[in-house]
Amino acid sequence: MEMINAIGRRKSAVARVYVTEGTGKITINKKDLTEYFPSAILQYVVKQPLELLEATGKYDIKANLDGGGYTGQSQALRLGIARALVKINAEDKKNLKNHGFLTRDSREVERKKPGQPKARRRFQFSKR
Repeated sequence: MEMINAIGRRKSAVARVYVTEGTGKITINKKDLTEYFPSAILQYVVKQPLELLEATGKYDIKANLDGGGYTGQSQALRLGIARALVKINAEDKKNLKNHGFLTRDSREVERKKPGQPKARRRFQFSKR
């Protein structure tokens, strides 16, 4: 099997994912998964598509993550891994789609409006 690449996005995070056959090693920005995401919850989010297809030890994954925070990055990586797994085996698409791993969460931060402290928050009204 040659190298399969896919892209995943979430908020302002972008994950470029490269999947090859291997032993299940996940490398993110030249760091190990446990080193890059110390939180067990974020590690679980990243591994969800692999665990669903029972492919945890079959593929080596290299990822370049850029932008966003750690939650957005982990979810972008999950989408990228799911898309790469579909490229490897198209029969897995239905199962991944039913669990919501192929859906791009398109919610973005609303912009701040002029004359307000935040996007929707107004300054406190003072009658006198």
